[in-house]
Amino acid sequence: MSFTTHTGNRGLVLEEKLIFEMGEPGRTGVDLPKPAGIKSRLGGLDRDSDVGLPGLSEPQVVRHFTRLSQKNFGIDSGFFPLGSCTMKHNPRLNEKVARMPGLADLHPMQPESTVQGALELIDSCAHWLLVLTGMPAVSMSPAAGAQGELCGMMAIRAALDARGENRRRVLVPESAHGTNPATAAACGFTVDSIPATEDGRVDLAAFEAKLGDDVAGIMLTNPNTCGLFERDVRKIADLVHAAGGYFYCDGANFNAIVGRVRPADLGIDAMHINLHKTFSTPHGGGGPGSGPVVFSDALAPFAPIPYVVRKGEKFHLVETADEKDGNKPFGRLKGFHGQMGMFIRALSYMKSHGADGLRQASGDAVLNANYLLARLKGKLSVAFPGYCMHEALFDDDFLKDTGVSTLDLAKAIIDEGFHPMTMYFPLVVHGALLIEPTETETKESIDQFCDAVLALVAKAESGDAEFFKNAPYLTPRRRLDETAAARKPVLRWMPETA
Repeated sequence: MSFTTHTGNRGLVLEEKLIFEMGEPGRTGVDLPKPAGIKSRLGGLDRDSDVGLPGLSEPQVVRHFTRLSQKNFGIDSGFFPLGSCTMKHNPRLNEKVARMPGLADLHPMQPESTVQGALELIDSCAHWLLVLTGMPAVSMSPAAGAQGELCGMMAIRAALDARGENRRRVLVPESAHGTNPATAAACGFTVDSIPATEDGRVDLAAFEAKLGDDVAGIMLTNPNTCGLFERDVRKIADLVHAAGGYFYCDGANFNAIVGRVRPADLGIDAMHINLHKTFSTPHGGGGPGSGPVVFSDALAPFAPIPYVVRKGEKFHLVETADEKDGNKPFGRLKGFHGQMGMFIRALSYMKSHGADGLRQASGDAVLNANYLLARLKGKLSVAFPGYCMHEALFDDDFLKDTGVSTLDLAKAIIDEGFHPMTMYFPLVVHGALLIEPTETETKESIDQFCDAVLALVAKAESGDAEFFKNAPYLTPRRRLDETAAARKPVLRWMPETA
């Protein structure tokens, strides 16, 4: 039975107004006397009206933000089956190390002599990335995966310009991440799409047919966005190199192969690494990203500044280009050098796991995804045959003739206490449902999620489409008009007028 309470609360899941709606003029959590004998230094620019901030007592403020925090859902709250963007558990050890004195209070404007430990830490983190990828050079500057893509493609453009070649066509498979063509276009390249085969991988014949002397390179995601390893990746690398182009690999899914496959052995020239996806730094909410880029010998001279070098017992941050050492950096990407807090967390993760632990983590991620695939494929329609890598991909064929859409199913999953999977992506699969359990989930948590999904599928097959059209039922807000929200967003609260 569904009912509405007088307060809008649902048990202890409390309805929460906007903080501006809660305020009362004159209410405050502090009451200080106006200081005597102090002259204004505002030069006649004193405010003549209210600031417009809400008037609240201290308990109101504390309760408001505590209640909002309780509405957050993340990896600390429960099973997080979000596909495509790996939501890893962030070990508390990493957070503890990042808050250690001497690390938490660093400032980017400190003299180099006072941050030798920080530079050594960046150098150590870079060393781990080089060993794990087999690549000779790395740029630690990029502030996120998207900027890492930009970094790699700018290095490719700089290398082509240095060769005096006006190659401007970049091949991008349909299974690549959506940011890849956007990055190529931002760097002045034209994008030429490569179709996928029926098993979700790059069509090698179509790829070969598109090669020419105007091809700058290929941007390929491996494992790709369908959760599949590109079995022809070495052949693709050899062909693009023979045509005079470069191989950029989107390393967002490196977490599926770290410790098992070295990108250098696949013929890759540049690859960004999302530290949040592979090395467990915080992710989401627009928080601090970090996307270091590893380079082959061919592109290493064009990597951006700054970069850390060791001179004897001292570390130095190279801030300006010096072609005497053979380097021709294309410039710099940001004001300072990367995201220090993320380097600390990533290095803590790598050192606490060791090479063997990182190898186990990638293996467990693939094992969990394939277990989930095996549990669901009897009822859900699998997009592509065979085993997957770190994420399982389904299409919406199993919902045919039920009157229930992928979106409807996802909304019903919320009522079961789970965050919905990635929906309608990748675009090469109709009504896609992309699910990534990650390596830290137990069999019990995966089983609970699978049981809930299977029960909902059975309900859809029973003909109860109306139930799904009205889901979710138990959330603080019911289903929103997402199209109107995107096209006509209300971004500013305005007080009601009489």
